Amino acid sequence: MQNHDANTEAASRKITIDPITRLEGHGKIDIFLDEKGDVKQAYYQIPELRGFEVFSLGRPAEDMPQITSRICGVCPTAHHMAATKALDDLYRVEPPPTARKLRELIYNTFMLEDHALHVYILGGPDFIVGPDAPKEMRNVVGVIGKVGVEVGRRVISTRRRLRELISYLGGKVVHPVFGLPGGVAKGIAPGDLPQFREVAAEGLEFARFTLQVFRDIVLKNPEYRELISSDAFTHPTYYMGLVDGDNKINFYDGAIRVVDPSGKEFARFPPRDYLEHVAEHVEPWSYVKFCYLKKIGWKGFQDGPASGIYSVAPLARLNASGGPATPIAQEAYQEYLSALGPGPVHHTLANHWARVIEMIAAAERMNELVHDPAITGTELRVLPTATPTVGVGVVEAPRGTLIHHYETDERGRITRANLIVATQNNAGRISMSVDKAAKGLIRGGQVSEGLLNRVEMAFRAYDPCNACATHFLPGQMPIALRIRDEQGRILRELSR
Repeated sequence: MQNHDANTEAASRKITIDPITRLEGHGKIDIFLDEKGDVKQAYYQIPELRGFEVFSLGRPAEDMPQITSRICGVCPTAHHMAATKALDDLYRVEPPPTARKLRELIYNTFMLEDHALHVYILGGPDFIVGPDAPKEMRNVVGVIGKVGVEVGRRVISTRRRLRELISYLGGKVVHPVFGLPGGVAKGIAPGDLPQFREVAAEGLEFARFTLQVFRDIVLKNPEYRELISSDAFTHPTYYMGLVDGDNKINFYDGAIRVVDPSGKEFARFPPRDYLEHVAEHVEPWSYVKFCYLKKIGWKGFQDGPASGIYSVAPLARLNASGGPATPIAQEAYQEYLSALGPGPVHHTLANHWARVIEMIAAAERMNELVHDPAITGTELRVLPTATPTVGVGVVEAPRGTLIHHYETDERGRITRANLIVATQNNAGRISMSVDKAAKGLIRGGQVSEGLLNRVEMAFRAYDPCNACATHFLPGQMPIALRIRDEQGRILRELSR
């Protein structure tokens, strides 16, 4: 439920949206106004801390796919797979073809299911129900009321069946036990393959249906089209994503490609070299670390080619690549470019359209894999024999590029863990998006629930996971303890 605190105090000239809603994790937005009531600055603040890098120390590296999947209950499969790939690299072992294809199958299933969650439940209500709808209706209940019960049932049923496939291979959907260094724990029995093919076909039909829903509700609405392309939700930055050898999007594997605001390739590198290209900056008002391109440097919260800030997520993946690797998604991508320009597309709210295109791409790849003869193979693992040292694993999480980096002693115990999650990669651009939307929408101190919800739409387009992203140096939160008497008066204050 939305819960805006839209009170403006004359003395502080401040508007606070706390908590922000329909995202993973916690956060708030503080908007400071000048004397005219226009926005001086807006801050997207993340007040929580989850120090997974710290309490992973000393643990066996093989535990990391299970430990890190606990970071987030919405995207556990992304952390599980990035951790598993980091173990492959750590032990210098290549999974057999069947294991690799099974990993990619479960991962594309997860990508389709997770994107559907955002389209219909988290971000979708802003368009399906409308940004000015009453706050109690900007949720899944309002969506079902708008599109009908049968569509609602279809969304729930399809997501349930996709999650059942993940559970088949991973044992459970929320915290899968599937990936192992050098392979996977379970394969597909030939007798169960028809079930996978049926759900994959249903998933593709559902993804195409979702694109039509998006066309009918969003693209046919001139107000929404204008909102997507408006200056308040537009700014050029660098973009990053995994690509295959043909520069097509690959969610599971590939090289990391970065393009500048004009679309020109700025960098292309293997995941192991990420530290040569990515650095992290901290600000005192957030527990998120802000990533930037090391070769450009931290230039503050500004866009354009002189800034080191870049973006990941669906919009960025389309910008950093030549589009999807599958035909139906590529056709949808061409429709997208025809409407928004030759690319790169710099409209933040276009993330929603890009996400639907990726749903189709994930579903198509699922169908390719379930018809691959190797998918029911029995060679599921190559046992590692090398002494571990350093391992890096990268996947494209639904929210963007996800990096797991582990270092161990000779026994395979973690001595260093570094996680750069999608929302950290996006943190700089999200902050700029919120600030620019607030400055473009709020004038003269005049605010409303709908207007503040539009400001929230600036971060919601990225589908951020603040729980995943809160890895702050040096790994501790300040603690303030106040001791009060029975009248509530403060007797003593202690702090760390």
